[in-house]
Amino acid sequence: MSITAEQAHAVLEEAECLYSADEVHEAFDRLAAQINAKLEGTNPLVLCVMNGGLVPAGHLLTRLSFPLQFEYIHATRYRGDLQGGELHWRAKPVTQLAGRVVLVIDDILDEGVTLARILAYCREQGADEVASCVLVEKRHDRKVDVEVDFVGLEVEDRYVFGYGMDYKGYLRNAPGIFAIKGT
Repeated sequence: MSITAEQAHAVLEEAECLYSADEVHEAFDRLAAQINAKLEGTNPLVLCVMNGGLVPAGHLLTRLSFPLQFEYIHATRYRGDLQGGELHWRAKPVTQLAGRVVLVIDDILDEGVTLARILAYCREQGADEVASCVLVEKRHDRKVDVEVDFVGLEVEDRYVFGYGMDYKGYLRNAPGIFAIKGT
């Protein structure tokens, strides 16, 4: 299902902008204020869920006002597809999670299967507290039983991209949150 850069550009040109870059940055400011209030003084380990969580984590880290450690975790159900399948672990954290406060940052909460498994993994490794943050949450009733502590923005049940979310491997760097035309 790969596409060319030209095809990705055409998708972006036709897409509907749901949130501008300014609106996304306001959401990052709100998220950071909430996270600062909850995690100040906890010496958290922040885990970025690759690849989608990279952009939100980068924007959030500079807004957090306390010392923290940072690593990544990589588990995916998509592997370039538009629909998720079986969970595949690509990388687990090197830092021990036992006894730590852990904050997991991801790009989107859709059905929540991947995030739920990552949060469960952190708890299984002995984390004292596990908090989660997503830039975007989709509104629909297909979610597994997963609670997210910090949500930046909400979108309807459409295929969205930008700020870490991709379309067929492209457009994670789109300057806003966009929905594919016709979805």
